[in-house]
Amino acid sequence: MILDTRPAAPAHVPRARPRRGPRIRGGGLASLVFLLPMLVVFTVFSWLPIGQAVVMSFQQTNLVSDATFVGLENFRTVLSDPLLWTAVENTLWFAFLALLFGYPVPLVAAVLMSEVRRFRGLYGALAYLPVVVPPVVAVLLWKFFYDASPTGVFNTLLGYVGVDALPWLQDADLAMPALVLEATWAAAGGTIIIYLAALTGVAPELYEAAEIDGAGVWRKVWHVTLPRLRGVLLVTFILQIIGTAQVFLEPFLFTGGGPANSTTTILLLIYDYAFANSLGGDYGAATALSLMLAAVLAVFSAVYFRLTRGWGTS
Repeated sequence: MILDTRPAAPAHVPRARPRRGPRIRGGGLASLVFLLPMLVVFTVFSWLPIGQAVVMSFQQTNLVSDATFVGLENFRTVLSDPLLWTAVENTLWFAFLALLFGYPVPLVAAVLMSEVRRFRGLYGALAYLPVVVPPVVAVLLWKFFYDASPTGVFNTLLGYVGVDALPWLQDADLAMPALVLEATWAAAGGTIIIYLAALTGVAPELYEAAEIDGAGVWRKVWHVTLPRLRGVLLVTFILQIIGTAQVFLEPFLFTGGGPANSTTTILLLIYDYAFANSLGGDYGAATALSLMLAAVLAVFSAVYFRLTRGWGTS
């Protein structure tokens, strides 16, 4: 009889599960402490005003007399204002012109700068220079350029090529394109820097392979550069739409909404509602229109990102 001298297998001992204590034991408390100031500031200066604006949109108030609850009356007042649809049309026209001219210009400038071998940093600094100029100063400077007299800066340049002086800001057909031209000049520099930074991530081997295949500059841009910038282009596109929908400074300082309300935008109309007179305007209608604009932009952004989901990586 052979005895089994092997040691007996140890009894199964259940492995102790790791204790799941509060996340603060793993550094969560320190993270919360660092986040708390930001959360407080964000709540006080962002969410709280938004909540107050929602409440104010259902009130009749000028911030001087006592507020009165009026329900949806402010929204009805805004929707029945004939100037609202003029402002919407003007805002859409501004956005269209800004996309037509202001969207491709930074991309073309960035691609051309990326092809330059010398003084690339200097060109980038010159392109970004308009962004450094204070917006009010830039508008006042261009307002001087847009002088309608024959001695105005732009009219003088037109005179050299035999073109008569143009009433840049006094003509209803020219005023909006003039505003778009200045806005494009003022804002293009930031987008150019974004595109230049994105272009640094394109592998040089792709351009070398395209050159071996006999591709010229524009074929390299179309088949190499643009596909690699697709994600950035999608983001800058939606940002530009949101920004142009909230245009205010240019029509306010250049024309005040004129001539004949041809440059009255949605934000300028909101300003007129709120500050129509020295005692305070109709803040209820102003916040109602603000919320309507925010809702439209939110829905548009959601639909846009839904439709373009995956385009940046395909």
